Amino acid sequence: MADRVVGVNAYTTFTLLDGEREGHGWSEDAPAVLNVAAGGGDVLVELELDDAATDRAPPHADRVRLSAADARALAEELETYADRVED
Repeated sequence: MADRVVGVNAYTTFTLLDGEREGHGWSEDAPAVLNVAAGGGDVLVELELDDAATDRAPPHADRVRLSAADARALAEELETYADRVED
């Protein structure tokens, strides 16, 4: 990731996931970084696709701030879907 926006280090949650960017009538695959951290009283979720592997958007990261309650609700949803995949 040449022009990285999200800081990546030994504590990054997930590095080099299979990412996909999709628009109307197109999609492109790229390695992705997904990080979760606490900041400013919220849980911060950051996602960035490798800009060297995509050309539909300038280098950027998408971020979502979740309250503690929202983060717990998301964790429950992820557990539910993980169970479905394993079954």
